[in-house]
Amino acid sequence: MHEQRGRGGGPSGRWRHGPPARWRYGPPGGSGRSDRTGDGGGAGEDRSPRWPWRSTALLTAFVLVGATFAGHAQEGERVALDPVARVLLLVAGVLLLWRWRHPALVAFGTVAAVLLYLGAGYPYGPVFLTVAVACFSAVVSGRRRAAWAALGTLWAGHLLIAHLLYRWLPPSGDPGASWNQEVVAATWAVAIVAVSELARNRREQWARERAERAQAARRRADEERLRIARELHDVLAHSISVINVQAGVGLALLDSDPEQARTALATIRDKSKEALGEVRQVLDTLRAPGAAPRTPAPGLDRLPELVEQAASAGLTVTVEGEPPELPPGADLAAFRIVQEALTNVVRHSGSRHARVHVGEREGRLRLRIDDDGPATGADAGGSGRGLAGMRERAAALHGTIEAGPRPDGGFRVLAVLPLEAEEDR
Repeated sequence: MHEQRGRGGGPSGRWRHGPPARWRYGPPGGSGRSDRTGDGGGAGEDRSPRWPWRSTALLTAFVLVGATFAGHAQEGERVALDPVARVLLLVAGVLLLWRWRHPALVAFGTVAAVLLYLGAGYPYGPVFLTVAVACFSAVVSGRRRAAWAALGTLWAGHLLIAHLLYRWLPPSGDPGASWNQEVVAATWAVAIVAVSELARNRREQWARERAERAQAARRRADEERLRIARELHDVLAHSISVINVQAGVGLALLDSDPEQARTALATIRDKSKEALGEVRQVLDTLRAPGAAPRTPAPGLDRLPELVEQAASAGLTVTVEGEPPELPPGADLAAFRIVQEALTNVVRHSGSRHARVHVGEREGRLRLRIDDDGPATGADAGGSGRGLAGMRERAAALHGTIEAGPRPDGGFRVLAVLPLEAEEDR
């Protein structure tokens, strides 16, 4: 049969790829949930995030030193720092070690430590920075509602301490906070949420861009892989078909007509040399991507060569029409389509005559390759890759391929390709 003509299908395998790269520290491991709509939980990680030792140590040291200076500045107004105050400050800072693994718990833990610190009457200062970092990490990690709830708890707790419980809490004689201070605290909380949401949106955008770039790179690699596969198939299928026919001729005439057998062997030598050169050119593009090929890509100007090669395989080819000017991509595709169609005639048709018609209509190149058949069972083990390759070449140029039996017998391949370069559309 004609290499299972008319079934067309290209390679169906697809590479399977893992998920896109994650953020360096988040989202936290173990949550296993998504929080795109704010309902908590970041996407699960295959590996646990790193421990932020350095940033936590620096932040904790800054809070302890800053609280000491704040205590001196507020001496007489607030309770002096003591070991309990330093323990609360240390707890609030050390909790940040787990901010990427358990962001919600860390956010509420730092809020609890800060409220205990404020309720004991200790000086205001950089202790609020621990809550800001914890809630920022929670929002960026996807635990948005937990971060909002933690900030709301801190503001409500401060409101309760500063305007109601201050009468019974140290320091004694504290007149309580002004409402202007609560406005400042609320503004501070809103600013944390806004900055955190902005950072989260930026990270998600960067992650999407990285995923899109990776997908585009994989798509280009797949397209290049398919292009090389098509080139190798077209070169080898055509050349080996001619070599196979000539080898049969040589074996049949080796004793009766040594001169003709020698001619067949010379054809095999020349064809194999040409095939090796074309295969080497394709492989060179793999070794040096982007490098210019050593020899120009074949085009329809080499139709006479195809006719000669087909004649050496016992196939008479008649060419009608003159090829128009084509862009390089379309010229190569047209050459390979004619080459593959003639190869199929040699391998799968009982006809020893084929016709190639080249024409132009409405700004498109029309290639028609006909043979009179009938199909033969000899060497009919085709896999359909040839027709699939022709369709892929035409589709890449926004063209079409029609292949199938003719009503009056034989087989026809009709290719329609644009005369303008459309590969980049």
